[in-house]
Amino acid sequence: MGTLEERNRKLVRRTELQEVILATVATVGVIGIGLLAPNVVGALSKLGVIPHSRENEVIKSTASRLRKKGLLVFENGHYSLTETGEKILRRWQASDYKVKQPKKWDKKWRVIIFDIPEKKRAIRTEVRRILTEAGFRRLQDSVWVHSYDCEDVIGLMKTDLGIGKDLLYMIVDQVENDHHLRLEFGLP
Repeated sequence: MGTLEERNRKLVRRTELQEVILATVATVGVIGIGLLAPNVVGALSKLGVIPHSRENEVIKSTASRLRKKGLLVFENGHYSLTETGEKILRRWQASDYKVKQPKKWDKKWRVIIFDIPEKKRAIRTEVRRILTEAGFRRLQDSVWVHSYDCEDVIGLMKTDLGIGKDLLYMIVDQVENDHHLRLEFGLP
């Protein structure tokens, strides 16, 4: 294996480990290192994310690194997420937004319309990035479409980005001249 591939594999493992630790702390709220290590370590060893022989060392060093980055706080023997840690975790989870594709299309289009003010340009850019990664197709600048139920992705995005009033989710029976959309989504 080439050196680039090896470096990339290590980076992916490290990011996965950091995400798992942050998600575990976020799920439980506040967690002690004694509880964090056995549960997370066991799962990550089975997944092959960390080497079996160095489990505790890897978890502790990763948690320490997250603390130094300002993503975790260690107080009274417990880890908790900082505000920055919550934002980073949401961003990682947002990059995992996936729309589940059922076996059969219900012949309805999901249309997303958003009107985010210029002063929130960064959020508007993030919305476009998430929609693109989730498999949406752009009809116009602020009008996007998907062929399957994506209400969970949109609800999570509205909450995470604080854009509840600025984004509308519609379920539409017909879109004029939808032949090109059907081709893009591989639909009959």
